[in-house]
Amino acid sequence: MIEGLIPWLGLLGLIGLIGLIGLKVPVEKSRAGLGFRLLGLLGFLGLSGFWIAGAGAAGAFGVMGLWNHQNPKYARLAKLGWLGLIGLTILLLHVISR
Repeated sequence: MIEGLIPWLGLLGLIGLIGLIGLKVPVEKSRAGLGFRLLGLLGFLGLSGFWIAGAGAAGAFGVMGLWNHQNPKYARLAKLGWLGLIGLTILLLHVISR
């Protein structure tokens, strides 16, 4: 059953594109949460979804770049980045199974 869902899980990586808002309206440097915002770099793992089925869901980490944003709406969107754990799990399972 899970094998049928894996290709669709890659669509979770599209959530990471929301993190591009941070390019237009960056988080103020003085705000706490830099460590979480750096998790947004893990959004590049979503590119592995082109080669590894389901691993594209790791791209959801890209929205973590909005963590603790001064705009509360953007800061709430950053919580969607935790969906990247699904993709990271699939990626690790794929690497271990080889």
